[in-house]
Amino acid sequence: MPITQGAKKAVRQHARKRIFNIRRKNVLADSVKDVQKAVVAGDAKKAQELLPKAYQAIDKAQKRGVIKANTAARKKSRLTARVKAVK
Repeated sequence: MPITQGAKKAVRQHARKRIFNIRRKNVLADSVKDVQKAVVAGDAKKAQELLPKAYQAIDKAQKRGVIKANTAARKKSRLTARVKAVK
């Protein structure tokens, strides 16, 4: 348990940031899943429309430190390859 005021504040900040990070990670996962569902269904047009939203979610997660830069690049690359394969 935290004893000093600074340690107590750090615990409060950590709890708040954790919620934001989890929320951002869920948005990321949902947007990637939506694109993948469209790809599996064979709907190239819908997958192409959802791709920018997935890119935005990936970039925001990377910018905020939820995922690393190489992970973001890998996710975007694989998503793009899947969408191109449907065409």
